[in-house]
Amino acid sequence: QVPLVESGGGLVQAGGSLRLSCATSGAPYAMGWFRQAPGKEREFVASIRWGPNSTYYADSVKGRFTISKDNAKITVYLQMNSLEPEDTAVYYCARLIGWPYGMDYWGKGTLVTVSS
Repeated sequence: QVPLVESGGGLVQAGGSLRLSCATSGAPYAMGWFRQAPGKEREFVASIRWGPNSTYYADSVKGRFTISKDNAKITVYLQMNSLEPEDTAVYYCARLIGWPYGMDYWGKGTLVTVSS
């Protein structure tokens, strides 16, 4: 497995913004972000294909979150705006083997806490 190094989590007030980053090596088929809130199952957030630049979002984040990538740095980003307390979770970056959310494996995660 190639490494997935996530960063950018933290504490933010409701309505605020954060940007998560995930660096890897070796161009993937696609990458995605998933999250797991306390006491809940891990859920899909967003994904992006590396070749054709297609993106896909969970309904709960459409219009608020934007996934993007830097091909040269082999890094994927998740810009999160208008954050809500319900967005509080550990966010995991994942390499995908199926579109739009077929996980191969994921990183260690980064905690995002949104206060009300």
